[in-house]
Order: sequence, then structure tokens, then C-alpha cells
Amino acid sequence: MTELLQNSVYFGVIISILSYEAGLFLKKKCKLAICNPLLIATAATMIFLILSNVPYDSYYEGAKYISYLLTPATVCLAIPLYEQFEMLKNNWKAIVFGILSGVLTSLVCVLVMAILFGLGHAEYVTLLPKSITTAIGMGISEELGGYVTISVAIIIITGVLGNMFAEGICRIFKIEDPVAKGIAIGTSSHAIGTTKAMEMGEIEGAMSSLSIAVAGLLTVVGASIFAGFWI
Repeated sequence: MTELLQNSVYFGVIISILSYEAGLFLKKKCKLAICNPLLIATAATMIFLILSNVPYDSYYEGAKYISYLLTPATVCLAIPLYEQFEMLKNNWKAIVFGILSGVLTSLVCVLVMAILFGLGHAEYVTLLPKSITTAIGMGISEELGGYVTISVAIIIITGVLGNMFAEGICRIFKIEDPVAKGIAIGTSSHAIGTTKAMEMGEIEGAMSSLSIAVAGLLTVVGASIFAGFWI
């Protein structure tokens, strides 16, 4: 059975889709933040691979085709942004400074953690792209000498946490402006968090979509600069 799974071209795709569908089902049934479909899918896939003794490389041979869709899916987030273009023009100052402050906060927090926990340079640069989309974060981590696979895991975890807690945090701190909500979510938890922003409203989704692209570009520059602060 294990050999059959390893040799199947479609194994990775099938197990990924089935795991995610199981996550969606549990989310609809339980309606709890912890029942995030991506979190459940990741855990279910890991458990299945361990129990069936299937190497990750064999799984990835099929699953990699799904990752090819990541970049075009991110680009499609420009659609809600286009629909809210007038609001973008009317609030451009708040948007620019909001995204810039979010990116700087993320980079500074990673630097502080590196200092407090005595992380090496490789571990430090691995964490720098934690709040941007995987498509950009992988390139930053690789170029700066980080561990790309760990960067991917951290980016996913950051997004899942943002998806789970974004709405509650906005409620706790009484953040009611839809533009502010969208910018905060998109800047801190990229595309996964943006799915939650879209659930919250069209404006939140549009602003969050914009934040993904702008925060990604700013992080490319900022991470290159911050990489030299801790060697």
C-alpha cells in the first residue's frame, strides 16, 4: 500500500484536497476559530504521512502542482481591490502609513526575538518574512540564507493565527473602521488572513488584498536591510 501511494502521481494532490475538505466540513459543523480548514488539513496530512510511512518527498511530487496555483491565486486578490478603488484613493495616506508601520513592527519584533533568544543569523533571517505571502517569503528566505522550508511553515502558522484571531482582536481593541481592519489583517497575516477579512466585509477584503502586495514589496526591501542588524 505504501509503495502504491509513493508511486502515484496524484497522491499528493488527492490527500491535500481531501484533508482540506475535511477541514471545511469541521469548520461548518463546529464553527470554532480553532477549526481552521488549513490548520486541520496540515495536521491531517502530517498524521497520514506518518502513519502510512510515506516520505515527504514522495508526497511533494504530487502536491507541488497545487503550489503552482499560489501565485495566480494571490494575484486574483486584486479583484476586490479594483472594486473599492475609490475608497483606496480617498484613504491613501492612512493606507500607506498603516502598511508601513505594520511591516516595520513585524521586522522589529523578529529582531527583538533574535536578541532575546540568541538566535543565529540563519534562524533570524528565516523569521523575517513571516508576515508576507509564501510566494514572496520563500524567495526572501532563500536569498538571505535562511531555511526556506521553515520559513514556509512559519508563514502558514502566522496566517492561520491571523485568520483565527483577527476578528476577536479587532473586537477587543474596538477597531471598527473597515479600512483599518483590512490593513491590519493583510499586513500581519497575508493571504490566509485575507480570507477572514473577506468574510468580514468587501472593504476589509479589498484593503487586506492591497496590504498583501504592498507589505510584500516593503518587506523585500526591509528584510534586506534588517538582515544586517543581526549577524
